[in-house]
Amino acid sequence: MKLKVTGVIMDLDGTLVDSRQAYREALRRAFAAFGFSDFDAKLVFEIPRRLEQGMSINDLLPFRDVEKFLSLYLDTYYALTEELSKPMSGVDETLKKLRGKVKLALLTMRHTSRNNVKRELEKFRLAKYFRCIVTALDTSSPKPSPEPILACAQLLGVNINDCAVVGDSISDVRAGKAAGARTIALLSGIFTRNELEREKPDLVIENINALPDFIL
Repeated sequence: MKLKVTGVIMDLDGTLVDSRQAYREALRRAFAAFGFSDFDAKLVFEIPRRLEQGMSINDLLPFRDVEKFLSLYLDTYYALTEELSKPMSGVDETLKKLRGKVKLALLTMRHTSRNNVKRELEKFRLAKYFRCIVTALDTSSPKPSPEPILACAQLLGVNINDCAVVGDSISDVRAGKAAGARTIALLSGIFTRNELEREKPDLVIENINALPDFIL
């Protein structure tokens, strides 16, 4: 299946950049703050997977103060992403191809400023491809709410029905569908094919580099 769209709204972590090292380091520092020098490696991705779905993580932690842990963990993760994230292989050439076909917007639910995200993208020489950047600080309702998706479409000057939302997570698909956009799920993040397919996106593809072949 190929999608005819004029705008593409793209996620950042797990889509354009690999932020897995930031997940690991944030968890290490948060556990260390509670006096633990080690943890089950499965928690590195299980914790963010659950958080994104609004699920409890109480059973995953060896201590009771979950709110304090979450505050420290998330603040550390957001602070580390700019430093530790790496661009996905081949992403520069892919964005160059896409820019010739559609208008591109970047939507991230990192709790950081647009300037910080832009600085990271500039470091990777990717900022030039995006007409707008929207972060969690720019919206009162983060994904899976459709609000940030609709905001991106408006900034692009494109009807939401002519947009595709591209991301690696369940919330990307849910937000895109709720907004009325087409949805494309990527297998380059922390969710499995089965988990993503249950959300019924229009397409499930391996990674961002496969995207140009599916956009008319």
